[in-house]
Amino acid sequence: MTQPLTEEERATLKCAAFGAVFLVSSAEPGAYAMLKESLAASNAFAGTTGLVRELLTTGALPRLPGGSPAEAPAAVLPALRRSVEILRAKAPGEVATFRSAVLRAAEEVARAHDGISPSEAAVMATVREALGASG
Repeated sequence: MTQPLTEEERATLKCAAFGAVFLVSSAEPGAYAMLKESLAASNAFAGTTGLVRELLTTGALPRLPGGSPAEAPAAVLPALRRSVEILRAKAPGEVATFRSAVLRAAEEVARAHDGISPSEAAVMATVREALGASG
């Protein structure tokens, strides 16, 4: 059974998903690469279904953590863990869809420009761990 999410919960999920993409993109910075990566993430999120698609493809872009890219994991990784907790409690059928969407977007972002680098792979592993996903 799915329960409605509060605005704060919706913001947490959106910030977590877009934050994960930001972490992967920041692992290999570059202006041209960032454009290709943004398109890849948008396409991955648009390919989701149900509540997750609604959360990730409607409304304004989330406000990502400020500061340097080195400080972002301190905000994004807890938001990813909290997102899974929120969905487990309120929309358990959406947990796998959320994990899959975030991981697919992270991988598409990493592949968007010259394939997955070692630094991007390391960030993706951290994201996967925060989501409680194996493999």
